[in-house]
Amino acid sequence: MSTQPITPDITAQVLSEALPYIRRFHGKTVVVKYGGNAMTDESLQKSFARDVALLKLVGINPVVVHGGGPQIDEALKRVGKQGSFVQGMRITDAETMEVVEWVLGGQVQQDIVMMINQCGGKAVGLTGKDGGLIRARQMKLADRDDPSKFHDIGYVGEIASIDPAIVKALQDDAFIPVISPIGFGEDGMAYNINADLVAGKIAEVLKAEKLVMMTNTPGVLDKAGKLLTGLTAKRIDELFADGTISGGMLPKIAGALEAAKSGVNSVHIVDGRVPHCLLLELLTEQGVGTMIKSH
Repeated sequence: MSTQPITPDITAQVLSEALPYIRRFHGKTVVVKYGGNAMTDESLQKSFARDVALLKLVGINPVVVHGGGPQIDEALKRVGKQGSFVQGMRITDAETMEVVEWVLGGQVQQDIVMMINQCGGKAVGLTGKDGGLIRARQMKLADRDDPSKFHDIGYVGEIASIDPAIVKALQDDAFIPVISPIGFGEDGMAYNINADLVAGKIAEVLKAEKLVMMTNTPGVLDKAGKLLTGLTAKRIDELFADGTISGGMLPKIAGALEAAKSGVNSVHIVDGRVPHCLLLELLTEQGVGTMIKSH
């Protein structure tokens, strides 16, 4: 970030550029998946909290869904537990799930709430239990080599349904919901759910104008490492087929595409390592990532 003072004419230019976007998105919902470096770097945390508070103040309705993988790993180490994985999915026994609930629904969520409130917002933390927000069922993980065989990975869930009533009630009262990706089954058990999937589904049921997913990459890159700024469903299928999109980007893009096909106007995968990436993406012409539209 430059430390040079910004001249008044540049300030005026920036504000006037933002105005049509503020007008276009006024009263609309924007769901933000908050994760990666933006969650662990102190200056990026502050810039994110200020962005969210500012969006609310200019009449846009942000809803934050957060992850917390590194924080969970650290907490498990402290209690002497070694994480084990099957096909990239964390095996979550009862003890691990307790740690996940405490880290995501407690420590991480409350840190985000406090930061946004310090910046003048009014944030409220939620888990799937609050207002019956996220109903979940146990995920059945099919074996990669033998699809008729399933792995028991414990308290890892998939979304059964989402009831957005509590989120809407909070938005109407000028609050900013901060959601931990923990769902609850009919048996009252808690389930850890992939935060990208929760963000996508919440954007879908809220009929959000935009879903913004913060990552540790500039966006979706082609095989030469060049940023793809705009993608359609057809192009994404081609990138899946030729292996351009792989690894950790697969569930993110799949969730983004599902949201775009289900009525979310546009989905943005942005570089969370860029300070104020949220404002740059939403309120300026250049944007800072990949935009996905259904067609």
